[in-house]
Amino acid sequence: MTTILKRFVIVGGGSAGWMTAAALSSVYDPNTVEIVLVESDAIGTVGVGEATIPDILKFNAMLGLREDEFMRATDATFKLGIQFVDWGRKGDVYVHPFGEHGADLNGIDFHHYWLAAHETGDVPAIEEFSLCAVAAKAGKFALPSRDARSVLSQMGYAYHFDANLYGRFLRRFAEGRGVRRIEGEVREVGRDPSSGFVTEVRLSDDRAVSGDFFFDCSGFRALLHEGALDVPFIDWSHWLPCDRAQVVPSAHVGPIKPLTTSTAKTGGWQWRIPTQRRIGNGHVYCSAFMDDVSAAEVLLETVDGPPLSEPRRIAFRTGHRRSFWEKNCVAIGLSAGFIEPLESTSIHLIQQGISRFIALMPDTSLPETLRREYNRSMRADFEEVRDFIVLHYKATERNDSPFWDYCRTMDVPDSLQRKIDLFRESGRAFRHGEELFARPSWVAVFLGQNILPSRLHPVASQVPEQKVRQSLSSMRRAITTTADTMPSHEDFLSRYCGWKPSLQ
Repeated sequence: MTTILKRFVIVGGGSAGWMTAAALSSVYDPNTVEIVLVESDAIGTVGVGEATIPDILKFNAMLGLREDEFMRATDATFKLGIQFVDWGRKGDVYVHPFGEHGADLNGIDFHHYWLAAHETGDVPAIEEFSLCAVAAKAGKFALPSRDARSVLSQMGYAYHFDANLYGRFLRRFAEGRGVRRIEGEVREVGRDPSSGFVTEVRLSDDRAVSGDFFFDCSGFRALLHEGALDVPFIDWSHWLPCDRAQVVPSAHVGPIKPLTTSTAKTGGWQWRIPTQRRIGNGHVYCSAFMDDVSAAEVLLETVDGPPLSEPRRIAFRTGHRRSFWEKNCVAIGLSAGFIEPLESTSIHLIQQGISRFIALMPDTSLPETLRREYNRSMRADFEEVRDFIVLHYKATERNDSPFWDYCRTMDVPDSLQRKIDLFRESGRAFRHGEELFARPSWVAVFLGQNILPSRLHPVASQVPEQKVRQSLSSMRRAITTTADTMPSHEDFLSRYCGWKPSLQ
């Protein structure tokens, strides 16, 4: 007979904790299952301006959130992709857009036809055949169309928002569904002496909070997974050497574009994330190649508008826990691992950790098969995202600093090297299983960072050049015309969620 877990305890708030609380409260009856979240106002969260990827729409939809209310509450703007500056070579600029490039022809991927035209003469950059990229660069936005015949059906989007405000928004949602918050700082973790399971967390004022199942959402401190359960950390710093970030908000200057900007620097890279009220800026760097003072100076030299505070340093290490689900505890968010913010995957990995747990939800018997499957699938998620991020560093021709010399010449995971070899040889890019990043994403980075295949798909190479160019011209015209008719991003925000320039 199945007996459900009756009491969940979430240790830590922020985005990870309150996303977990909100999701659990949306699937459990509060009259049957108790959900408790323990956090301390004295302990800050890492949250800065957050950029996301389109999967967050699924999470918000699962909770039944109204998009306009969510955007007002979190200072959110729309995001159509990421613009990369100086990554392949200094002076290079390309966009990794959400959504497809062009349209496939004869069942063959569009980029093969673009490459065929590229071989025989001038052709616009492949991003010019992406509605998301064209609209983003022009500062335009519209919601996707459900009509597959419409060019607007190719739109994909995510958000920029204030992560602290997102946590507060989800807190109100979760508490409205019966989640109980306990203010307090965890002092020690109690465990069953025979099974090793976590039984309680004891707070600094000696209160004990007991539970059947626990979630470690305590950030980099990993109070349960590292502090109590002693789960080893698998370090990926040899592939992802950046281990610091200097962050600072700045005032808006100019229009708000629906685009994250990532600019490569001599010792790392810098992000620019526009929310409704401010610009979030961060300089991610490797401490082996750049000191903290220099990193802060680089950041302040290149922010668009007046800084709104002093830079704040965040130290991190890349990798993940060997076990995400250990005993009766699951690590979510930074306590589970961190890859780095380059492709805005942090919120996604939180979401994956939560949704996979709900899909594999155990009863009180806590079957070992469920725990093994959770750990296998989460490890695969982290490794697939890791490979995509590492590609950006490896696929560079920059030789202007020791940092880029290291990245350009480093060995990469075999799983990534196979993808690079396959594309370089044949122009193929495949999505395996439930990989997060699909073909258009890999193609955008490969071509944007100057990895060109030595041969094309045989079918694409046999299509007459004039026919290919006519098809490309027609596609580009449709995309340009559609983008021209779209409202500006700011006009859309004003109508959709009440944004006003005076709030900047």
